[in-house]
Amino acid sequence: MKKLIKLFLHLLIFLSALLMGVVLLCAWKPEMTERIAQILFMEETEGEPPEEMAEGLSADGEEGAGGVSALQTVGDGTSSVEAEELQTEVAEPKNTPKTYIPPEKSEISIPEEVAGKNGYQEIEGNDSEIEDEEAEALIESLDVGETGDGLNFDPLFYPYYNMLDENGQHIYRQIYANAEVLNPAFAPVEPITAKKLRDVISAVYNDHPELFWLETSYACKHLGNGQCMEIDLQFNRTARHLEQENAVFEAAAAEILSQAEAFDSAYDQERYVHDALLHKVDYVRSAEMNQSAYSALVNGRTVCAGYARAFQYLMQQLGIPCYYCTGYADEEHAWNIIKLEEDYYNVDTTWDDTGEGTYDYFNKTDADYADTHIRQELAVNLPPCNGEKYRTGDRTTGETKLRSSDEAGFTDDEIMRSLPAYYQACFSEILERGAGNYEFSKVLEGEALYQEWEQAYDTESYRDAYLIEAMRTVGAKSCHLGLYIEKLQDDRYLITHDLELK
Repeated sequence: MKKLIKLFLHLLIFLSALLMGVVLLCAWKPEMTERIAQILFMEETEGEPPEEMAEGLSADGEEGAGGVSALQTVGDGTSSVEAEELQTEVAEPKNTPKTYIPPEKSEISIPEEVAGKNGYQEIEGNDSEIEDEEAEALIESLDVGETGDGLNFDPLFYPYYNMLDENGQHIYRQIYANAEVLNPAFAPVEPITAKKLRDVISAVYNDHPELFWLETSYACKHLGNGQCMEIDLQFNRTARHLEQENAVFEAAAAEILSQAEAFDSAYDQERYVHDALLHKVDYVRSAEMNQSAYSALVNGRTVCAGYARAFQYLMQQLGIPCYYCTGYADEEHAWNIIKLEEDYYNVDTTWDDTGEGTYDYFNKTDADYADTHIRQELAVNLPPCNGEKYRTGDRTTGETKLRSSDEAGFTDDEIMRSLPAYYQACFSEILERGAGNYEFSKVLEGEALYQEWEQAYDTESYRDAYLIEAMRTVGAKSCHLGLYIEKLQDDRYLITHDLELK
């Protein structure tokens, strides 16, 4: 009996020491408390189960279920157990605090001159649920294609990528990489639900206007629990001859970029691109591929999405952070957010493209846009626009900051002060550059000279004054001339000539 009591006391001391050790361990490493409770008592805790516990469990946590619903093809072609809820959340931006406060739709009041100039189409997913048998077949036959491993996307230029968690970013890289090589169908490289896939595809689309062959629709085959088993991208007609179409796209962009690069400041480059788009593009609701930058830069016919994506692409090429922003403006609408120095501004080239062009929606704050534009979906996470340095004036008062001729790139000696001097300058410009497609600009001084110039083009007397002789000299048989006017400071006018001589 004494031996039994002694043994019991030794056991009690041992258990007490063990318990004290566990208490100390939990105090030293608090995260162990949850882990131990989970193991000992099988309590439900937030997050995924420990790896050793996940083995042998199905998606719904039942041991030995063995159903296809528990399988997901991963990057190495093996299958992993799906977590109870797949972890591809849209996270808060890491570097851009969410301080944008959207106005109420009831507060929206759209000016008559821009009413109906929208046309943005949301990303549309065609989701279809599949049975276990088809899912098993997909696991055997479908690979992940390009994984996108090694790709990096600077959050300053690609903010939507930065809004995703690590899982979502991996899927994003995979989608981007497969879109680049025109691979339409592949298994997700990470577990993801059909619902969350839409945010990832939207992020790719919003960040990358250069993927002009990528449609705004896609398909997803998923299990009953929502787990995506196959991603199917959709491409437009330009994908048939992509190398050729990409060359055409880049050439169209280069026409504008080559002129914009002549300006020293980001603001001047931005303003030039804004004006060039207004000059080059027409708003046409029925335009082909109207959600793409291609429709604006190559076809010259688009809707708000095309304007915004073309502006985004050109700014990116100039090294100026510029984002594609989507939302509501009496209809679904798209515009841009641009970063100049340390501040952000709203830009809506679509709504500025009225008549001869305006700056009514150029470099505006969120407060300026509060009665016309409401950000929606992922765009609410873009930086707030509160910049004042480059903000244009109030649309209702017509107070707009005018550039000087120096800011437009002209010295005082280059200013045209008579119509004959202007004609001679245009003649010399054409002789120097010859036939082809190009732009050149001249600055006129004074309202009287501008009125005289305007009358010359209204009556077509300019043709005999310089154009016909210039065409003969360079051997051109046809001419298309477009003109864009920008009023400058000191009663001066910048005339941009878009010339096509054949």
